Amino acid sequence: VGHCHPEIVKAAHEQNQLLNTNSRYLHDNLVDYAERLSKTLPEKLCIFYFLNSGSEANDLALRLARQYTKHEDVIVLDHAYHGHLTSLIDISPYKFRNLEGQKEWVHVAPVPDTYRGLYREDHEDSVTAYANEVKNIIEQAHKRGRKIAAFFVESLPSVGGQIIPPAGYFQKVAEHMHKAGGVFIADEIQVGFGRVGKHFWAFQLQGEDFIPDIVTMGKPIGNGHPIACVATTKEIAEAFAATGVEYFNTFGGNPVSCAIGLAVLDVIEKEHLQAHATEVGNFLMKLLEEQKIKHPIIGDVR
Repeated sequence: VGHCHPEIVKAAHEQNQLLNTNSRYLHDNLVDYAERLSKTLPEKLCIFYFLNSGSEANDLALRLARQYTKHEDVIVLDHAYHGHLTSLIDISPYKFRNLEGQKEWVHVAPVPDTYRGLYREDHEDSVTAYANEVKNIIEQAHKRGRKIAAFFVESLPSVGGQIIPPAGYFQKVAEHMHKAGGVFIADEIQVGFGRVGKHFWAFQLQGEDFIPDIVTMGKPIGNGHPIACVATTKEIAEAFAATGVEYFNTFGGNPVSCAIGLAVLDVIEKEHLQAHATEVGNFLMKLLEEQKIKHPIIGDVR
């Protein structure tokens, strides 16, 4: 919501003057924030875990998926980046290709890029073709006795080239995943919180009928303050709690972080930033499309 936004600075300062503590101590801010965040998401996503960074959020998402499915393997998109922890470098082709290479439990699917990818705009059904690539990966893994825990994807692949997946792709992939006993994880760390304009979450660009099993949030959630979140379903959370080893994060969801999180949502709402993103986005797209007509060197505008 902008550098040093006065509302955010004020919320942090006021809560800092009162109390900041670890999350073993109950505080209303945490509940108020979870409740407020839940209003932006589909009803099914009603359990929240608060953490300090997007990497922590994605690592927890991985743990939730594995505990719930009792499977190990993960499918990711080519060029993806999901964080800087060891567990996330393992599922980030963007990183692992330059480091220790691909682990046996990681499977890489082609990016659903209709401009430069395997199946392009002139393909009769690129959505099904890209989803079938995931289906084939699942079938090949099963032949080798491996089981898929999750399809892990950024709702709009960012490091992978600012790709906008064709609408309907996530629904088809989720169908294949659920048949295989896996879950669908939408990484909204770089693209959530109204940044796409038309919707609050980028996964909503796929259509109202699509709901991920797990959503991870980071970066814009605290306007630069370290706060992150994992939202999931009751079923997944209960399977995770059933181990008896509860999830604990010392400062995840502390009173100051939650005060900041609430202030960010206030500002987005009060200043109509989502509508602003749509307006500015449409304006830019119109002018850039005009440039594309003029200059053959411009191939695609995203």
